[in-house]
Amino acid sequence: MKLSENYTDGKRMKRFDLFFFFPKRKIGDDESNDTLGGEAQGESHQEFPIFPLGLALEATNHFSRENKLGEGGFGPVYKGILADGKEIAVKRLSRSSGQGLQEFKNEVTLIAKLQHKNLVRLLGCCLDGNELLLIYEYMPNKSLDLFLFDSTKGAQLDWKRRISIINGIARGLLYLHEDSRLRVIHRDLKTSNVLLDHEMNPKISDFGMARIFSGNQNEANTNRVAGTYGYMAPEYAMEGVFSVKSDVFSFGVLLLEIISGKRNSGFYLSEHGQSLLTYAWKLWCKGEALELMDPVLKQTCVDAELLKCIHIGLLCVQEDPAHRPNMSSVVVMLASDTATLPPPTQPAFSVDRIAAKSGQSSSSGSKFCSVNEITLSNVYPR
Repeated sequence: MKLSENYTDGKRMKRFDLFFFFPKRKIGDDESNDTLGGEAQGESHQEFPIFPLGLALEATNHFSRENKLGEGGFGPVYKGILADGKEIAVKRLSRSSGQGLQEFKNEVTLIAKLQHKNLVRLLGCCLDGNELLLIYEYMPNKSLDLFLFDSTKGAQLDWKRRISIINGIARGLLYLHEDSRLRVIHRDLKTSNVLLDHEMNPKISDFGMARIFSGNQNEANTNRVAGTYGYMAPEYAMEGVFSVKSDVFSFGVLLLEIISGKRNSGFYLSEHGQSLLTYAWKLWCKGEALELMDPVLKQTCVDAELLKCIHIGLLCVQEDPAHRPNMSSVVVMLASDTATLPPPTQPAFSVDRIAAKSGQSSSSGSKFCSVNEITLSNVYPR
């Protein structure tokens, strides 16, 4: 491992060369091809700061319960405060995390190469004995889901703020797909993986499941489908096929959630056995799309902008990936007040849960119901 010295917060830190820490592996190996593969392997040397374990322990008060921010598939996340007052977030690999080590390697290797105002910034990592830690910039407002789906906090997200969040997520995703030095498929975009800074600006986080595409590669297959049901594109959930268009699908779900203030996952519990996508599609077909709006937006919402966003969301969740726009088109559509948008086709996974339970398949000529007898409504841990 190649090391050089750096000094942060008055204490010695070291930097390691990622090229030496993560040796090159065969592209044909399924696991490496799912995550690290492509340009990430064998690129020019990339240095990254190592955080001393003692500094992380001191900052988090030895990972005290009071400092715990939450828990993800990777492991728990803690708030930390350095001696100079700087706040950090420390993600600690859980010893019971089956994919944790691979996610750790993937996230460090990948995010070290990415810099964008709508991506969370990784400050360093720690590899000391059994401890594997990722140190991030601290996001004081935590994640989008904690505001969006809370009846009290949701009121803090007026229409202007929600539009800003939608645009920020879109720009961050566009950077990953087209504008960064790599071509990155996130594979787990959802509201809990969108963090909010002190000004409520969105930052995409959690790159443990991300995949790098190289050259002219447009899609790939995996034997290990990883992500969150309810946000997964159908071709990925059922066939393991993923591409930039599977991220676009996830963005569309997220967009409809931001507009409605409702989770796609579990929406049927309060809406007569239908998913959020089904509900949005039915309202759109009846010319009643404004009813999708979160009630807290009534005083601040601009109807034309809302309808445009619903339209874009429905374009993103279309069943056929070829019909979904790419993120560059999405960003243009969001910014334009005059662009003519194509009509959306039926969303994926739009069968009513009641029909799925009864085993009654919908006719192929039905206006509103999909012939796909699947709902992916429950969140499962990675």
